[in-house]
Amino acid sequence: MSDSNIALLIDVDNVSAKYVKSIFDELNAFGTVSIRRIYGNWKRTYGWNEDVLLEYSIQPIQQFDYTKGKNATDMAMVIDAMDILYGHNIDVFCIVTSDSDFTKLAMRLRESQAYVIGMGESKTPIALTKACNKFVHLDLIASDEPKVEETKAAVQNEKNAKIIESMESNVTPISQIQESILNMITESDCLTLGEVGSSLGKLFTDFDVRNYGYTKLNVFIREEFPKIQIEEKEGSFFVKMKNDVDFITVKNEILEIIKSNRGTIGNLSIIHNALKTKHSHFNLKDYGYSRFSSFLRSIDEISVDGNKVKLKVKNKQ
Repeated sequence: MSDSNIALLIDVDNVSAKYVKSIFDELNAFGTVSIRRIYGNWKRTYGWNEDVLLEYSIQPIQQFDYTKGKNATDMAMVIDAMDILYGHNIDVFCIVTSDSDFTKLAMRLRESQAYVIGMGESKTPIALTKACNKFVHLDLIASDEPKVEETKAAVQNEKNAKIIESMESNVTPISQIQESILNMITESDCLTLGEVGSSLGKLFTDFDVRNYGYTKLNVFIREEFPKIQIEEKEGSFFVKMKNDVDFITVKNEILEIIKSNRGTIGNLSIIHNALKTKHSHFNLKDYGYSRFSSFLRSIDEISVDGNKVKLKVKNKQ
């Protein structure tokens, strides 16, 4: 997609000019920004002055507020977007706004096979972020170079502040990302770091490790998910599960639990709860199972009938 033609449409009423460098830095990876337009009432410019527009060759579209309480800027952007869709050879549309009113526009462009990139602040409603192929949270990815005199603690505080900000906004929660990675590992015996990153980008349109204060996916996973480990082999990175307790140990513990109950347990949840009590991080997915009954059936020494679990009787020779 690096050779794609891009149409950039900016809603001046909803995005500050301080993000202009970040906008173009992001788009450089996708192709050439052939059309560059910004819409708004220039009585309120949010820092989008003449110097900024000239530096980035952005065409200003003046839009007066004809009626109080009505946003004429939105209508002008929508009309132009549809004209560009049918009248120009454009592969990618970039809509820069935090206004959910553009959700329908993003959906309509995607229906016409256009690739839609949304950009806005992390307060952007989820409806718009999900309607785009990719959404970039400008306030979280914008580079803030630390001053020389800043201490290491100050830099760490800045990172923590970004993480907290992402948790309090509409950014995809880290817990959802972890769950998705665990599911990927469960379904695949061998998973590369690149495959994880690609899958997360498809699952979550706004996924970007910079949203959480990181610049590399492997560092993000290593720091945020203690149950997941990354191994390097011959220059490639592989993602695997960390097993706090190996299968043999868990198997023996289960057998002991059943034996202590005279060889039979009426509800398999009793065993599950006992394992969770002893191992707070016990998770079936660590061993490749989604159901506890299936996990128990993998143990040759026991039988499972509904919720009932019992030791198998050994045949006497």
